[in-house]
Amino acid sequence: MISPQQIQATMARYIELVDAGDIDGIVALYAEDARVEDPIGTPPHVGRAAIERFYREGLGRAQARARQTGPVSASHAGSGAVPFCVDLLLDGRPSSIQVIDLMEFDEQGLITSMKAYWGEANLVARDAS
Repeated sequence: MISPQQIQATMARYIELVDAGDIDGIVALYAEDARVEDPIGTPPHVGRAAIERFYREGLGRAQARARQTGPVSASHAGSGAVPFCVDLLLDGRPSSIQVIDLMEFDEQGLITSMKAYWGEANLVARDAS
C-alpha cells in the first residue's frame, strides 16, 4: 500500500504540475484506467487518453496557475485530500477557484480516482492588474 507520505508528496507534486501547466507530467501521475470527476457531479473522464484530453482542453487553454492553500491530509487506506486555489482565465476574465481534490491511489502510487470539489460558490473574479 502507498504510504501517507507518498500520497502527500504526489498530491503536492500534482499542484506543482498544474501550476507549471505540465499536462504530460499531470497525466503521468494517473493509472491507465483512472477516473477524473472535475468538478464533482460532471461526467467522469475515464482512462488516460480522456484525462489527457480533459487537461489539454481545460487547463491548457485557461492559463492556469495553482497554489496549495493547506496541508495534504493522507490516509493509510491509499487516499488523500488537498485544498488549493487555481487562478485562471475563465471566458477571458481573470478568476480564482478554491478547490479541494480527493484522490485515491493504487499500490504503485498512481492516481486511480480524482474528484474535484468546487462550484460556482467557489469561483470569484480577480482584478486584472
